[in-house]
Amino acid sequence: MLRILGAVALATITTAAGAEEAPKPRDNLAINAIITAPLPEDQAAMKAHVMFLASDAMRGREAGSAEFDIAAQYVAAQFYAAGLRPAGDEGGYLQKVPLTTYRAADKGSFVLTRAGRAPQPLLFGEDVVPAANPAARETTLNAPVVFVGFGIVAPHAGRDDYAGVDVRGKIVAYFGGAPESLQSEERAHFSGGSAKQAIAAQHGALGTITIERAGAQRAQPFARLAAEWDRARTTWALADGTGKPDGAPNLGTLSASGAAKLFAGAKTKWARIAKQARNSETRFTAETLPVTLAVAAKTTFTPVLSSNVAGIIPGSDPVLGKQVVVLSAHLDHIGVGKPDASGDTIYNGAEDNAIGIASLIEEAKRFKTSGKAPRRTIMFLAVTAEEKGLVGADYFARHPTVPINTIVADVNLDMPILTFAFEDMTVYGADRSTLGPIVAKAVGTLGVTMGPDPDPAQGFFVRSDHYRFVQQGVPSVFLWPGQAGPGKAAYADFLSRHYHKPSDDLTQQPALDWAQGIRFVDANYAIARAIADDDARPRWNKGDFFGLLYNGYGAR
Repeated sequence: MLRILGAVALATITTAAGAEEAPKPRDNLAINAIITAPLPEDQAAMKAHVMFLASDAMRGREAGSAEFDIAAQYVAAQFYAAGLRPAGDEGGYLQKVPLTTYRAADKGSFVLTRAGRAPQPLLFGEDVVPAANPAARETTLNAPVVFVGFGIVAPHAGRDDYAGVDVRGKIVAYFGGAPESLQSEERAHFSGGSAKQAIAAQHGALGTITIERAGAQRAQPFARLAAEWDRARTTWALADGTGKPDGAPNLGTLSASGAAKLFAGAKTKWARIAKQARNSETRFTAETLPVTLAVAAKTTFTPVLSSNVAGIIPGSDPVLGKQVVVLSAHLDHIGVGKPDASGDTIYNGAEDNAIGIASLIEEAKRFKTSGKAPRRTIMFLAVTAEEKGLVGADYFARHPTVPINTIVADVNLDMPILTFAFEDMTVYGADRSTLGPIVAKAVGTLGVTMGPDPDPAQGFFVRSDHYRFVQQGVPSVFLWPGQAGPGKAAYADFLSRHYHKPSDDLTQQPALDWAQGIRFVDANYAIARAIADDDARPRWNKGDFFGLLYNGYGAR
């Protein structure tokens, strides 16, 4: 049946691609290369899931593709075989996710107007690059502009970049990024555009515009933004076909030359602002600029349908059983793209994240074969469009198939590197809620310690699907085999040679160690069991930044 499914998938690809030649399936020699000596039954079962999900026939499981749909049906079938009850739409395992791909339809019009002066257009690619608005087909604004520094409000850090100005009915301009002095995960939160757009909307702004900051780390160069001005992005769609709103719409990005035009005649000269902005710790005084900005731009939308996959094991406790622990992993990868040196164009996504899905399936089996139902209900959730911005998880967290106030925790599995014998586990978010001690105790029973975040600057806590549950007030953690012993070198090797590359498949070297895969499942089962059976509901630690930011369900 696997061969038949592959043939159907390839037929679909050829039809959809038209004249484009579909990638050729591997020959038997290549397939045989991943079939090693017989494995123990549990290891073989885990490998079998990855063999299917990361096969060339799945063409990288891009969200919205026919191959992703096949993968989703496979996971639904495995949930059924594990004895999970359907927890999707209409009594099934699938939750339909209405995606939309959106992009800028034109280069837009940006015109500055000052009292007593002729209107001054901003030049595309030199002064400004427009941003597609996910929430509207046409965006038309004409409003005064207020400069608000980095656009951050963080009372716990004594920071309010909006102090002293009224931005209601206006456009706010701010620098991208965030102060380096902020705790790394909090800095990552503020560095994302949506957080600043949400703050702007809360203050009554009609729109935002980002100013390029010289010397900023990890910022996308203005020239690249200009070259990719109409790049497609994805979100989930509203009933009218437009995407979900994300705070005050971002209108575009200004270069240094565009910013100089914006600040002409301002109380504070642009040259001084630009110099100060090189230091991320600068606290600017918010300032109303003597200019209005008229913006007109269009966005096009293309609907795409995909699915999350959800199944549950009902809790046995008459009270706690009404609460739900979610175990999540993303099913999608990035599809077909540029060829590597070997000519391979299929980004198979074995580690990222077929192994996470395989772990989820095998963990579900553990609960059913244990002979002991969990006290709380456990939901196993495979989400779509993680690679497009955590979109499937965001859709579920905002349209859950169980009441959101019954979800007490999310434990997320994403890209565990399993090429080495791990000695510890990295649990992002463990220090933010009462999940931390539960996780530490659970993995300790397996002889595994809980290691610290090996690279805080990456801000991994806000970069995977669990964060969409955090944004709804749900304490959450994200698990990786740790970097003690051989782990650091193994992660560095994978990230440099295989991450988001066609080589992330079952022929990669060093080879995946399926015994470590079972250890990873053991650890996750112990964690999920401990959370499900604990007397106390997980809580945010007192004063935690994310607990306060998203206090109460439905905070965003």
